[in-house]
Amino acid sequence: MKWQDQEGSDNIEDRRLSGGGMARAGGVGGLGVVAIVVIGYFLGIDVTPLLNDPSLMGQPTQTAQTTLSPEEKAAGQFASVTLADTEKVWGTIFTTQLGRTYHPTIMVLFSGATPSACGTANAATGPFYCPGDKKVYLDTAFFTTLSRQLGAGGDFASAYVVAHEVGHHVQDELGILGKADAARSQSSETRANAISVRLELQADCFAGVWARAAQDKLGVLEPGDIAEAMNAASKIGDDTLQRNAGRTPMPDSFTHGTSAQRQRWFNAGYQNGQVNACDTFGATNL
Repeated sequence: MKWQDQEGSDNIEDRRLSGGGMARAGGVGGLGVVAIVVIGYFLGIDVTPLLNDPSLMGQPTQTAQTTLSPEEKAAGQFASVTLADTEKVWGTIFTTQLGRTYHPTIMVLFSGATPSACGTANAATGPFYCPGDKKVYLDTAFFTTLSRQLGAGGDFASAYVVAHEVGHHVQDELGILGKADAARSQSSETRANAISVRLELQADCFAGVWARAAQDKLGVLEPGDIAEAMNAASKIGDDTLQRNAGRTPMPDSFTHGTSAQRQRWFNAGYQNGQVNACDTFGATNL
């Protein structure tokens, strides 16, 4: 992906040096923290006991970072450039395909933990979109975990993650997220999980729509980029994560979709390039 020396977004809230995050001293820390909790996040496992175990995690401190490493600076700039690309693409798509105005999300970059309108954002939550404040939350250490721990390397794999979370903001803009959340609150656990799967697969599809426009309109894709995104989608499918955790895949517990489903819907958005190709809620077969 061509992102170096590209203009970033004005909608970045970087809390990594502001004291808005919470660092941890001693214990596993850093990448180890994310490596522990990312599987829990995707499997819906409560890893709070691990996060609160001083022997594993060390004691929390309120001391903010004083400097960013070159890698952290690069990760922040990459996230900013990718967000800017989503703003260009979705601004055009909302106008041309939907006859509406797109209101961009704000991306919060943090390290360790930070408050959000949806509760504390930390390594256990993974990257997420909060409809309460309409912000995407990203601990940039997740990019390293995605590559080293989950086997989804390449900058476009990371771009796919950003585009997926922005896809949830698109759902919020279109009123889809609110309706789905209301339905989940009145459903059984199994039914709520099934609704979550359709939400996540639609966000994957929206990421594919963005990728197509990023290729055709912005010219930022390079050979192999789509393969990186497809590989990332495969690595974070519910069935793959459960197998890798030594568990038998249990479809009723899926909240994000299988590897094959996540690849299929990303590809559907990429091949079609249209928002109406992403109707996961109307699809008979996912």
